[in-house]
Amino acid sequence: MTSSSHTELARSFNAIAAEYAAARPSYPPALFDAVEELAGRSLTGASVIDVGAGTGIGTRLLRERGARVTAVEPGEGMAAQLRAALPAVPLVRADGNALPFADGAADFVTYAQAWHWTEPARSVPEALRVLRRDGALALWWNVPDLSHGWVADQEARLAERCPGYRAPGFSHTASGLLAPFAVRTGTRSVRWSRRITVDDRLRTLGTHSFLAVLGAEAEPVLRAEREELLALFPDGVLDEPYVTDVTVALRA
Repeated sequence: MTSSSHTELARSFNAIAAEYAAARPSYPPALFDAVEELAGRSLTGASVIDVGAGTGIGTRLLRERGARVTAVEPGEGMAAQLRAALPAVPLVRADGNALPFADGAADFVTYAQAWHWTEPARSVPEALRVLRRDGALALWWNVPDLSHGWVADQEARLAERCPGYRAPGFSHTASGLLAPFAVRTGTRSVRWSRRITVDDRLRTLGTHSFLAVLGAEAEPVLRAEREELLALFPDGVLDEPYVTDVTVALRA
């Protein structure tokens, strides 16, 4: 993928920020248990810089866990949604490649569904710079659970029909991309699901960058998916399964 294509995909979220906030899944409590276990410290009372915070889905849960969170989000549309949902959370307009924070400012630097939009050669040194010596970089993604046949079939159709399609998640390469740096990594996977309607599923799909950039051309793709899903779930309700993959990096 070219740099310009990558940038276009990243910016596509701003036009659909409200839909993103309404449709995207949350994260299970077991994810944050895993982050704490891998980091060897509690989120409660910790200073957290949540980068690529988007509309604040992960930010809110970190705050509910007892963390003192500062959100970092470059996109105007996404940041506006975050401000509306979490007005008490400090928000900085920046990205992970150049964090405007002092050295050793945080106990955690977190990325929920966002680290793949950064350049690791820049974002990892930046995270390590702003972390305290015993701090942790935590990266996580909700990934469609491809062990369910209908989910795997849907991903295959989307890959065929959407030119900008990118495989879900990034976790299978995160540890490898962190390997050149002076860190040790740990990983966990948490399986969970949410019960939603077929239309909710379509709204969620529509918030993925490879569909968002299609504009009106996404409509026939989503109509076709609606037919496929209603054939499988005629009552219009389904369990949407996820694997939440997390990678935590600590200084070696």
